[in-house]
Amino acid sequence: MLINGKKMKFQPNVTILEVLKELKLNPDVVVVEVNHEIISKEKHPSWILNEGDRVEIVSFIGGG
Repeated sequence: MLINGKKMKFQPNVTILEVLKELKLNPDVVVVEVNHEIISKEKHPSWILNEGDRVEIVSFIGGG
């Protein structure tokens, strides 16, 4: 699958939440889009990613 434009491999039937943990990203401060569809945080633990999916992960960074 492509994550932020980079080809990556994960185990079959991996969920969004598992990918975020593997990438050491805090699920509370990211937005995940799969194939041009924003996936709500409530669905991250159960949303299964597939081999050909295009995933974009955007992190929020505070500042001022």
